[in-house]
Amino acid sequence: MPDRGSRDLVLPDPSLVVLVGAAGAGKTTFANRHFPPDAVLGSDAFRAMVAGDESDQGATKAAFGILHRAVTRRLHQGRLTVVDATNVKSHARRALIARARTARVPAVAIVLDLPTRIVIARNAARSGRVVDEVIVLRQLDELRRSLDRGDLDADGFEAVYRIGTTAELDAVRISTAATGERS
Repeated sequence: MPDRGSRDLVLPDPSLVVLVGAAGAGKTTFANRHFPPDAVLGSDAFRAMVAGDESDQGATKAAFGILHRAVTRRLHQGRLTVVDATNVKSHARRALIARARTARVPAVAIVLDLPTRIVIARNAARSGRVVDEVIVLRQLDELRRSLDRGDLDADGFEAVYRIGTTAELDAVRISTAATGERS
């Protein structure tokens, strides 16, 4: 689809929106720009809640347990739910999709697949936690392998929106099928 100045993403409401991308790709900024704060469940915030430090990887298992319970609760309440985590591995995405299916709510992926140099530069310029470049490169590799293998299509999302350039990222407009509101 050619880019004509904007990229309109129409999301079912309610739905589960799974943001996918390496650290530094702009998932949190994207979520903050397009979704109400109460709709966004971020893995960093749950790590901070568990351990007092969003970068404490030792808290990841407990943090995701709480995050998944929150996802399940929100979806069963019929609320739009956005998961802000890397989600570059299929098992992470499928765990979320299973919760959406149980709640009979569609799941949509928004993939931030920006060029490596941009992701690395954005990660290095973060005002908060900067993720080690080796880890970011590993996440980018995992994401690209998932895209090349067609894993995101096979995971069971109702729709997969891939954003590959900063121009596309800046031009995104989101609306919901139920309200047609724009962000």
